[in-house]
Amino acid sequence: VQLVESGGGLVQPGGSLLLSCAASGFTFSNSYMAWVRQAPGKGLEWVSTISTVGINTYYADSVKGRFTISRDNTENTVYLRMNSLKSEDTALYYCATDFKAYFTATYALRGQGTQVTVST
Repeated sequence: VQLVESGGGLVQPGGSLLLSCAASGFTFSNSYMAWVRQAPGKGLEWVSTISTVGINTYYADSVKGRFTISRDNTENTVYLRMNSLKSEDTALYYCATDFKAYFTATYALRGQGTQVTVST
C-alpha cells in the first residue's frame, strides 16, 4: 500500500506545475484523495480533496482559483495542477488518503512528498 508523488521542482512566481500521485495496494476508486503540504517551519496544511469519481472537489481558500485537483481511476493516479504560483506555495506536497468514500480531515496514508519551490 503506497502513494508516490512526482512533479515537484523549482518554478518562478507566476509559473505552473503539475503534481502526480500514483497509488497502489488499495482500491483507489473507492477512496477520496487529498493533497496536503508542509512549508518550512510550519504544520501540515490541507490543500485540496477530490471525491471517488471526481465529481466533487474541495479547496483551501489559499489555493482556490489557482489549483485544480483531478484523478484518473483507470491509472490509479491523482493530480494537482498548480497555476499562478506564489512564494508562499513553497512546501513539501504530499498525496494522502484515509481510504474512505467521504471527506475526512485525517489521513491513514501519506506519500513521501515532492518539493515545490517558488522563487526567482
